[in-house]
Amino acid sequence: MTVPERPVASPCVSICALDEDDICTGCQRTVEEITRWSRMDNDERRKVLGLCHERAKASGLIWMLPSKSDA
Repeated sequence: MTVPERPVASPCVSICALDEDDICTGCQRTVEEITRWSRMDNDERRKVLGLCHERAKASGLIWMLPSKSDA
């Protein structure tokens, strides 16, 4: 018997404000992603988390440190 996978946690950080593109400035999710989150399966949630990470990098919220091979 396999144990069911735990739900992927929400990236919400309780800073709920939308920017001019309707992206949350706290978690970097779109309004649609926020409203659909509870109905998403884990694969969809992981995909959204990846998009959030890309949005955070593009907006300058996450800085990429150079890897050892870049130094």
